[in-house]
Amino acid sequence: MIITCETLAFIGPLGPAETGIILFIIVLLFGAKKLPQLARSMGKSMGEFKRGKKEFEEELKRASDTSDEAGSEEQASSPSEEDSKA
Repeated sequence: MIITCETLAFIGPLGPAETGIILFIIVLLFGAKKLPQLARSMGKSMGEFKRGKKEFEEELKRASDTSDEAGSEEQASSPSEEDSKA
């Protein structure tokens, strides 16, 4: 598990002391026996979130491509203004 020292909006930068305190509190709350199970469930949740995000982005791309194709077909099938004036 890699913990980075990113700045949080209300806390500020997290140093090694703060990270250690947070980890200690987590161990106290969940117990050492539950931590592997907790980490596994968090990993599965993150995997599902990433998979859902990827599917959503692909759906948006397909919808965009479909609308672009429909727009180009309408332009090709409709007569131009010059043809209607003649």
